[in-house]
Amino acid sequence: QVQLLESGGGSVQTGGSLRLSCAASGQISSSDCMAWFRQAPGKERERVAHIGDEGRSYYGDFVKGRFTISKDNDNNSLYLQMNSLKPEDAAMYYCAARSMVLGCSPDAIADGYWGQGTQVTVSS
Repeated sequence: QVQLLESGGGSVQTGGSLRLSCAASGQISSSDCMAWFRQAPGKERERVAHIGDEGRSYYGDFVKGRFTISKDNDNNSLYLQMNSLKPEDAAMYYCAARSMVLGCSPDAIADGYWGQGTQVTVSS
């Protein structure tokens, strides 16, 4: 089992920044794949960013250089630095993880473990 605990959400104005954190515990290794997803009310869930099995970072098209995903393998933590936030970025943000052996695509990670989410609100 893997437990994921997100933190760092909050309310900011347009153009502001937030740093989300995801603390992983349990049966997780530093090589496991991790991702950030988000879901706004009435909208489908979408992948924000993920780190593939080769350690490379991938982002959703809407990110456009505003967000940075990073991982601290020593502490089994995942981060998402979000800058230049827009009202359309408002959503519940979730951390997800899956064993590298099972695949590191966004769909594969989405079939793994999930946290409870942290809410991001962006006012105009």
